[in-house]
Amino acid sequence: MPLTLSQLLAQIRQNDPKADTTLVELAYEYAAEAHQGQTRRSGEPYLQHSLRTALTLAAIRAETDVVIAGLLHDVPEDTSRSLEDLEKQFGKKIATLVEGVTKLSKVKYRGIERHTESLKKMFIAMAADIRVILIRFADRLHNLETLDALPEDKRLRIARETLEIYVPIASLLGIWYFKNQMEDLCFKHLYPEEYKKLEFKYEIEQKVGNKQFIQETEGILIPELKEAGIKFEIQGRFKSLYSVFQKMQNKERKFSEIYDVFALRIIVESIADCYKTIGVIHALWKPKPNRFKDYVAVPKPNGYQALHTTVFGPHGKVTEFQVATRKMYEESLYGIAAHWYYKNKKSRELGIGKQPKWVRDILELMRQAKDSEEFMSVAKIDVFRNRIFVFTPKGDVIDLPEGSTPIDFAYAVHTDIGHHCVGVMINDRINKLDTALKSGDTVEIITDKNKKPSRDWMKIAKTSRAREKIKQALKEGGGFMKFIKWK
Repeated sequence: MPLTLSQLLAQIRQNDPKADTTLVELAYEYAAEAHQGQTRRSGEPYLQHSLRTALTLAAIRAETDVVIAGLLHDVPEDTSRSLEDLEKQFGKKIATLVEGVTKLSKVKYRGIERHTESLKKMFIAMAADIRVILIRFADRLHNLETLDALPEDKRLRIARETLEIYVPIASLLGIWYFKNQMEDLCFKHLYPEEYKKLEFKYEIEQKVGNKQFIQETEGILIPELKEAGIKFEIQGRFKSLYSVFQKMQNKERKFSEIYDVFALRIIVESIADCYKTIGVIHALWKPKPNRFKDYVAVPKPNGYQALHTTVFGPHGKVTEFQVATRKMYEESLYGIAAHWYYKNKKSRELGIGKQPKWVRDILELMRQAKDSEEFMSVAKIDVFRNRIFVFTPKGDVIDLPEGSTPIDFAYAVHTDIGHHCVGVMINDRINKLDTALKSGDTVEIITDKNKKPSRDWMKIAKTSRAREKIKQALKEGGGFMKFIKWK
């Protein structure tokens, strides 16, 4: 069924019953007139794409200006109306958002050389206003949903571009709503045979059996949660097909050996109820050792919060639970869009100070890179690799790329700690400096003020920050800052 303006307005009012939708209606009429007579490859009116993009943005609770920009995002590029026309009708803010999306529409995946420039453009757009990326994600998601209408070569190019450029950034921004859907749609086109096989196993062997198991688990858990006076909502959460496929490839496991294909998500009203719920779960079923993760007290750098635990559930089956408040859940699903919805209702002005730390770090690294090749190296290591979260002895969280070593950790804490590093304690045990760190490790660097970086460290360090600091120290021949004692 075709989308309608009424559906879009209903979603906006669901987010905010007091929302003034007058400008949204004007934008719809403007887009309808501008795109009149235009159709997409699928044969549907072009306006349907504009509506779908706007509705997706409203669904993730993006602010009204962003939804309006979603309606208008293709007007300057695909119609006779200009950005100046848009600015006269809808103001500077909305025109600037549309201009940002128009610039990003020129980002194409043309192999490794052009890939580098594409990444730069994405990061520059985020530096200006991350909301531009949200609009582009919504636009891209609908394009992926209608890929079947395109020639094979274009389908594959768009899918590869999405997987290489858009998905990692969605992951870093913590927008799982976009990440999971884009991944699975790309997977379907890039690896059709593997997709079909996994889809069959997933639907037949897992979902049917797991739905029954979930019902049985809920039958045991629900009375206990009610007895504890906890108000809750329980959802079954299944991993995306592409996530399962990656895990099978990376860990060389069979589908039947992936035990966290599904999890039970419990949404409660308060942080206190999160911990209370975990207590109820652990009283019912024995926890699996070292599988409790507290991302409430120590959130991930992208803001993700929840409590995770894995237990030996009914019949001894390994079962994962995720417990969060409604706010935590929506922020995990919609990322920064939901974060703004909850935190910035009064102030909608965005500035560099509100960008995630990793965005600011990458922009700085991008400015320091001598050429595209060096930038690509930085991006691959520091951005597009999976992240781990390790702790200082004081409980501070250090976010590092997967595969990082104590040397990388030391330089992430402070340059002097890196320069004077002589040893490391990982989880209260002496370890080697080339040890690969794991999420959850507590790391204490042993320092000596007379120590200087060794050339061998260049082989050990994985992050661009550590390698750059070591290079500088080696060139300076030992001109170091004063020793800072740190434990």
